[in-house]
Amino acid sequence: IKEMKRHMGDTKHFCPVSLKENFVLHPGLNEHAAKYQEKIYYFSTSEYKDKFLKNPEEYVAHNEPIQAPPLRVCLLGTHGAGKSTCARQIADKLGIFHIQFEKYLQELILPKTKEKVGPNYDEEPEEDYSEILSQELDAFSQTMTKTETAKSKQEVKLTDEEEAIKANLMDNEALPPEVLDNIVLDWWRKEPFRSTGFILDGFPRTLHEAQYLSERGLCPDVAVYIEVEESDILERLFPPRLKKWKDRQYRKKENKKKLKELKAKIRV
Repeated sequence: IKEMKRHMGDTKHFCPVSLKENFVLHPGLNEHAAKYQEKIYYFSTSEYKDKFLKNPEEYVAHNEPIQAPPLRVCLLGTHGAGKSTCARQIADKLGIFHIQFEKYLQELILPKTKEKVGPNYDEEPEEDYSEILSQELDAFSQTMTKTETAKSKQEVKLTDEEEAIKANLMDNEALPPEVLDNIVLDWWRKEPFRSTGFILDGFPRTLHEAQYLSERGLCPDVAVYIEVEESDILERLFPPRLKKWKDRQYRKKENKKKLKELKAKIRV
């Protein structure tokens, strides 16, 4: 093994072309190996091997060692496992960016949706008491209600990319590769993420997204999965959900009370 390491190139078992062009430590493969100046280099693809052989001096070390990329971490786990809490602490300690994937998606469409979307934000629709009341009020009141209803039904047109993001957040539909390209590639290839590093909280979430990273050569240095007991997650998530439900029930009760009082005034 020591003898093999002695004959390895500057980037050891990582692909020098991926490192130079994408600033990513992508493991090379034995079937894509090449020898240059008595050193063996390994490449992630045959195309990168051919590229290296055309101009090897562009990818090898000269006066100084080749610079390694910063730390890139993927933090995974079920909803409520505490990913964001852990990610913030790790990011602060290591001086890298914290990227909360689903929060980032929400922020991309929030200017148009005006509110967060998805199962975690959906609420049982409350009764439209103004509409109920309009049935018993005079024509002027009905006109006002119709105007308000028409305004509420106006929808902001989303782009195809925004529609895909919304469908992903609401129904967990897979994000197309071209949409992921516009979001994920920048974290590996553009500043300030390229030179600082990051912890990516909640991505990849599916096999489809993991395959996307592999196909684009976006290799995290570490992937951590937080495993938590179901009882702990239930204890963490249930109380705030229960409080939210109680608040909604209280508002319904208060609205019915106000409606009853308003009807009584109208009859008088």
